Amino acid sequence: MATKKSTPEATQPAVSPTSEPAPAAAPAPAKRPAKKAPAKPRAAKAPTPPAKKAPAKRAATKAAPTKAAKAPRPAALKAPKPAQTAQILDSKVVYEGRLFRVLQDHIIEPGGVESTKDIIRHNGSVVILATNPGKSKKNPWVVVERQYRHAANQFLWELPAGKLDPGEIPLVGAKRELAEETGYQATKWSPLVKYYASPGFLGEAMIVFHAEGLIAGDAHPEEDEKIDFRLVKLSDLLEMIDKGKIIDGKTLTSVLLYARQLGIKPKRK
Repeated sequence: MATKKSTPEATQPAVSPTSEPAPAAAPAPAKRPAKKAPAKPRAAKAPTPPAKKAPAKRAATKAAPTKAAKAPRPAALKAPKPAQTAQILDSKVVYEGRLFRVLQDHIIEPGGVESTKDIIRHNGSVVILATNPGKSKKNPWVVVERQYRHAANQFLWELPAGKLDPGEIPLVGAKRELAEETGYQATKWSPLVKYYASPGFLGEAMIVFHAEGLIAGDAHPEEDEKIDFRLVKLSDLLEMIDKGKIIDGKTLTSVLLYARQLGIKPKRK
């Protein structure tokens, strides 16, 4: 804004020489500086957001996708090494019966462990999976027996089986047992499997044969054997196994292995 100019003071009248000197004129008041208009406040500027970094350029060539690690394949079963047996330091018979004998052996195992073992020694047994063809190749008739087993305190469904005589050839023993217990003979015989039922203390090896082409005859069981045998469809046997009606180890092993060889898959529960 423009400032007002101050007006000069009035001129003093002249004084005669005889009169007293007039007092000196008062100095003119100092001019005040003109007031400046207050500056208009500037609008506050919005803060500038930080500049975004440009995304890094992708490489021209994409990295090859990493392949999922494959599960390691199970190691193939190697051929068995030459038989390694324990070193027997001492052995004595603690029991001998009609079917087996019990030995107490003081041994050093192949791994170097020294121990004393009670072992049941047995001549071995044969098991017969005897079949007759039905309408379907995958569902033949199978010979099964039902007899009382005192060790199990119950009747069991089983395949025909029996112990071998000392030095007896397994196939000869299998033919003898099938004929004695059921009266059947077979025109074709083939080995199915050999296994140990309880190798922790029992030395009995069980050899399973598959007998085909059955010819009926008269059975001649031993005096202490009361055997009820019959022909049952394989599908019915598998159903009995699924329902827990067959609990004999040799029968479970033989029937399930035979069904697998025929390509029959177990039912999913």
